[in-house]
Amino acid sequence: MNRMKGKVVIITGAAQGIGAVYAKAIAAEGAHVVVADVLDGSSVVAEIEASGAQALTITTDVSDERSAAAMATAAVERFGRIDVLINNAAIYASLKMQSFEEIDLDEWDKVMAVNVRGPFVCARAVAPHMRAQKYGRIINISSGTPFKGTPNLLHYVTSKGAILSLTRALARELGDHGIAVNTLAPGLVLSEGVVANAEMRERLTAPVIASRAIKRDQMPEDLIGPLLFLASDESAFMTGETVVVDGGSVMH
Repeated sequence: MNRMKGKVVIITGAAQGIGAVYAKAIAAEGAHVVVADVLDGSSVVAEIEASGAQALTITTDVSDERSAAAMATAAVERFGRIDVLINNAAIYASLKMQSFEEIDLDEWDKVMAVNVRGPFVCARAVAPHMRAQKYGRIINISSGTPFKGTPNLLHYVTSKGAILSLTRALARELGDHGIAVNTLAPGLVLSEGVVANAEMRERLTAPVIASRAIKRDQMPEDLIGPLLFLASDESAFMTGETVVVDGGSVMH
C-alpha cells in the first residue's frame, strides 16, 4: 500500500469520473495528489484527506498555457516537487456520435485543444521540475479507438491517436533526464459520463463486449493496477509504450 509513498502526483480531469477514481487510488498508495480540473475538485480532495492522505485542488484549464503553469507552481509550492503527471482530462462522453461530415468545426477544435494540446501544455509545465530532480513519470491517457478506427467519433479518435505519437516523441526527448513517458489506453469504460450518454451506451456497449476476450463491461477500477504500474518505479525501464487495458478487444 506504499508504492507511491511521498510522491507528488498531478491528475488532470480528476474532479469526477475516472480521474477521481485515479486520484483516490493513487492517494491510497501514499502519494500527495493534486486534483487539477475546470470543475470543483474539493469533494474529491475532502475524501482523500478524510482517509489520512494529503491533496490539493486547483482550477485548471489544461488547454491554457498560463493555467497549466499555475497548476505546476501550486503543486511545487504545496508539496515541494512534482513526480508524476497523469494527463487524464479529455472530452469524450459528452460527444454526440455522428458522421465526420456533420462534426462542427468548433467542436473539432475544442476536442483537439483539450485532448491533444492539453497533454502537450501540461507536460511542458511540469518538465522543468522533473528535469531538475532527474526523475519523473508522465502518463498520457489514450484509448483503444485509434487501434480500431471506431467510426462516428472522428475528432475523438484522431485526438487519441495523436496521443500515441506524442508519447513516443516525448519519451525520446525526456529519457536522458530520468523521465519516463507512457500511455494508458482504456477500452469503453462505464464511467459516469458514459453511463449518462444513453446513445453511446446503446450503440457501443454490445459490439465492444462482443469484441473482447473477457466479455464484460469495463469499470474504472479495472485501470487502477495498470495505472499504478506506470506511475511507480515498477515500470522504471519502460518508456514510449502504450498499455491497452480493454479485456482483449485490442491486441497489439
